[in-house]
Amino acid sequence: MNYKCLIVDDDRTIAENTAEYFNIFDLSAAFVTSYDEALHFLEENETSLVLLDINLGDRSGFELCKKIRREFDMPILFISARKSDDDILTALNIGGDDYISKPFSMSILLAKVKAVLGRYERAMANAAGDAAVRREDGAAEPSGADAKVFISDDIFLDTSTHKLVKNGEETELKGREYNMLLYILKNRGRIVTKDELLKCAWEDEFIGEGTLPVHARRIRMKLEEDPDDPKILKTVWGVGYIIE
Repeated sequence: MNYKCLIVDDDRTIAENTAEYFNIFDLSAAFVTSYDEALHFLEENETSLVLLDINLGDRSGFELCKKIRREFDMPILFISARKSDDDILTALNIGGDDYISKPFSMSILLAKVKAVLGRYERAMANAAGDAAVRREDGAAEPSGADAKVFISDDIFLDTSTHKLVKNGEETELKGREYNMLLYILKNRGRIVTKDELLKCAWEDEFIGEGTLPVHARRIRMKLEEDPDDPKILKTVWGVGYIIE
C-alpha cells in the first residue's frame, strides 16, 4: 500500500484521530502506536512522510528516528508534548525535519504536512530527471577517459554510467547518491557543507538536511571497506563532508 503519511504515537486516540482527519482531506494516512509496529509498517508499505512522537512506551521516538534515517528516505516531523530546547535540538540534530508541539491544531498540522510533502515530492521528481537531463546536455558529463573520476587506485566513479567501480566490480548509484558523491569529489580536499550539498548537488535547499546522512550511509555501504569506520567519505560533525 502507498500512504502519504504514517502517524507514530503511543496515544491511540491522538494517532487515530489524526489519521482520520488527514484521510477526510484526501491525504492518505495510517497510524501505529509502537516502535516495532512502525518498523513493520515501513517495511510492508510505501510511505512519504512520518509524524513521530518522542514517547513510544518503553522505546524512544529518537531511537526510531535514527533507525528510519539509516534505512529509509522520507521527511520526519516530530510531534510531542515535550517542549524543552534540548528535546527540540535533539530531534532536529538526529534527522527530524520539523518539531511540532502538542497540543496542535489539526488544520495547521495538515497544512505543514502538505507543504513538506510538496517540497519532498518535487525534489524527488527533479532528482529522478537529473540523469536524463545530463545525458541530453552534451557537455554536462565528461566522456572517454575523462569519464573516470578516481577516488583511489582501484576505485573510481564512472560518470558515463553513473556507477561506482571498486576492484573491478560495478555498483549502481541512485540519483542523489551519485550527485552527492560527484559534487564532493569535485571539491576534494575541502569540507563541503550540508547547505552547499542541498543547494548545489541536489538543487533543492528545502529538503531537510536530515536526509544527507541517509545518502552518505548508502554511499559508504558501496564505497568503504567498513562503512562504520569510513576512511574515504568522512563526516565533519555539524558541518558537512569531506574526501581528502
